[in-house]
Amino acid sequence: MGFKVAVVGATGNVGREILNILHERTFPADEVVPLASTRSAGRDAMYGEKTLKVKALDTFDFSTVDIALFSAGGDVSRQWGPVAAQVGCVVIDNSSAFRLDPDVPLVVPEVNPHDLAGYDQRNIIANPNCSTAQLVVALKPLHDRAKIKRVVVATYQSTSRAAREAMDELFIQTKGIYVNDQPSPREFPKQIAFNVIPQIDVFMDDGDTKEEWKMTAETKKIMDPAIKLTATCVRVPTFVGHAEAVNIEFEREIDDDEAREILREAPGCMVVDKREPGGYITPVECVGEYATFISRIRVDPTIPNGLNIWVVSDNLRKGAALNAVQIAETLVARYLKKAA
Repeated sequence: MGFKVAVVGATGNVGREILNILHERTFPADEVVPLASTRSAGRDAMYGEKTLKVKALDTFDFSTVDIALFSAGGDVSRQWGPVAAQVGCVVIDNSSAFRLDPDVPLVVPEVNPHDLAGYDQRNIIANPNCSTAQLVVALKPLHDRAKIKRVVVATYQSTSRAAREAMDELFIQTKGIYVNDQPSPREFPKQIAFNVIPQIDVFMDDGDTKEEWKMTAETKKIMDPAIKLTATCVRVPTFVGHAEAVNIEFEREIDDDEAREILREAPGCMVVDKREPGGYITPVECVGEYATFISRIRVDPTIPNGLNIWVVSDNLRKGAALNAVQIAETLVARYLKKAA
């Protein structure tokens, strides 16, 4: 006997990917219910070869499902997540609403699956920020070997992280520039076509953006509160796939050859690191893939025990939908047994 699963935000970028991945990975679901706002109710949603009808979130009875995967933004999660959890449905939330709550596990299954043991305190499990998810997959095996002291990361984040309208803005601006149309920024603070924008989310009092603060706080919660991390998060004119240039300082000695071997064996990681033109992964090549790709592994000679790495992943998959489904898989395998 399988599980009944709801997908909240089923018509969005991540919601559609969740439906795809549930089917691809043959998640043990007897029933999958796509949910969205009232205005999207009645639309079609694809689950493998099946066409499902989207139902309205605000009239749905969450007591009829076992698991709900939320990907409709923080406001929706804050309103409806506790409602679902209180009637016995386990909520796996992709927004930032609950990530830093001390009684809500923040989980990347390759890194800290043991934290799922506390899921039943509130029946809510948080999915990390997309940039954090791929980063910690790469950092954790290295941290286990040589203990990370400090991380400096610059991100190159695609427009799909900011929803379908943001991708449309990149497409429209790119076309428009070729016919001398003046770009009109709406979803972003500046022109995104043929440009990079060093701001994701709002600015905080110390000068960091909220996205940069999230990466620091979430990495500490998932991996180790002693790790020091500073980030610069940049929006780039690509549709899908996030990249990160990561500088790591360790407490113990580790060289690039050892790091390469460790990462080759690490869960969720795929090393593509040839020291030749094109011997690395770019965002274009990671689209549709499950893995977190790691390239450009090399020693940083300016600090003791330093390494540089390049980390790339599909932000709609490992950065969001895949990680949520992996959480559900781990939950089912370890904790949420279904009576036969």
